[in-house]
Amino acid sequence: MLKILRRLCAALAALVLLTFGGCDTRKEVLFSGKTMGTTYHITVISGFFDRAHGLAAKIDDRLEQINASMSIYRADSEISRFNALARSAAPFPISRDFLQVMVVAQDLYRLTGGAWDGTVAPLVNLWGFGSKTNEKRMPTAAEIQQCRSTLGFDQITLSEDGYLVKKNPAVTLDLGSIAKGYGVDQIAELIRKNGITDFLVEIGGEVFAAGFRQDGKPWRVGINRPDPESPPDAVYKVVALHDEALATSGDYRNFFEVEGLRYSHVIDPQTGTPVANGVVSVSVLADTCTFADGLATALMVMGPVEGVALVNRLEATECLIMVREKDGSLTEFVSDGFKRAG
Repeated sequence: MLKILRRLCAALAALVLLTFGGCDTRKEVLFSGKTMGTTYHITVISGFFDRAHGLAAKIDDRLEQINASMSIYRADSEISRFNALARSAAPFPISRDFLQVMVVAQDLYRLTGGAWDGTVAPLVNLWGFGSKTNEKRMPTAAEIQQCRSTLGFDQITLSEDGYLVKKNPAVTLDLGSIAKGYGVDQIAELIRKNGITDFLVEIGGEVFAAGFRQDGKPWRVGINRPDPESPPDAVYKVVALHDEALATSGDYRNFFEVEGLRYSHVIDPQTGTPVANGVVSVSVLADTCTFADGLATALMVMGPVEGVALVNRLEATECLIMVREKDGSLTEFVSDGFKRAG
């Protein structure tokens, strides 16, 4: 009997050793779906204890909450109800999600001297880039001037206790250039709360990478080739990521041409016209995807020289700005620390 017990104990010890120490129990778990008018793809590295169980439903629920707050395509969303507000000086209460995005938005507006402006959507619509049903066209100078009178992120005040107030009743918000990044950050926070430390979150091309891949190496994310003739999966450069975000903006997919001149969907709020500085793509590395997402859009407007100078003054932020020269070649403008990420 004693021999049998000893054999059972030895077998159990061998089983425990095999299960917990004798093999690699880390595995990739993939999630994907649709949100914010685009798609999301998430990879988590789960260990022996499957902390990814039930995560898919939590991800979809969290993204639904963010959409319900900031989707301009939902008449009952917070942002749509704020936009419909016809009176100035009427305090409008907002949720924690809306508040967090607006705090970053205010910072971006200040840092970029208005190059990022969450009220620019009427100009985007005027040029025909607002939706697939809009006709792309060159508006008149009078139309642009009239439209600009309804803009200005500084025409909205934000109180610390979570209220928005319009100074100009005509002003409206569109946080599309920052909301995807916020969605990425919130899903990253959700995954961490589930006890997972190694993962990659991507929503519509905006990314946050935490920890390491299954093989223990940094995550590697491709930056698209900025060429309208290239397939969407054509890679220009690969960036290694570890506990940081990467966001990219470009003008090479959504534009129209008139008499040989190209007009992109990226509108300069201060001129009311599409940017014409040659910038075709901007990629930003930062601690959060919310900030990286908005800053990438702003740098498209600011241009390579002013944009790189700004990024070099910011902590934990790097950028790659690509300019299309007249002969069709690409010129790179990079911040001081960007090469470390290549």
